Amino acid sequence: MNRIKIIGVMGSGSEQHDGLSIPLGKWIAESGFHLLTGGGSGVMEAVSKAFTQAENRRGLSIGIIPGEIKNDRYHKLSGYPNPWIEISIFTHMPLSGKKGTDPMSRNHINILSADFIVILPGSSGTVSEVELALKYKKVVVGFFRAFPLLSKRKLQIPHFNNLDNVSDFILKKL
Repeated sequence: MNRIKIIGVMGSGSEQHDGLSIPLGKWIAESGFHLLTGGGSGVMEAVSKAFTQAENRRGLSIGIIPGEIKNDRYHKLSGYPNPWIEISIFTHMPLSGKKGTDPMSRNHINILSADFIVILPGSSGTVSEVELALKYKKVVVGFFRAFPLLSKRKLQIPHFNNLDNVSDFILKKL
């Protein structure tokens, strides 16, 4: 059976980085992959929108949704999922940002569920996803010109500033 591969896109939860997110989302859709994000705003929303609006796509937009249990009831975090998520996987894991590698962060699920990880610019939460991708030995590639926070933390991943190089890197790893 040929399972459709999943590309996880990680990046800023506040900035959309449309110049990166939109062409990447469209390429993922047109290339026959599923898309996996954290299901929120920023890069997650922009890439999911571009992905779902692409014609002739085969895959689905998947979101790993943060949540928490309070008074024996489940509560998803505000703003989740974004409107472009087709499959929401609700978790009881509320932590992110600087606590993105904590066992109660959904980042573990994001990274472990994807066959390939593409990193766009972000902040401490994105850095934690890079740390987890390296820890779990996942195929990871950056799509950015510069990501000073990664350099500051001495985290090195292959990265490119154009989609052709990113897509070539992924396709060679298939």
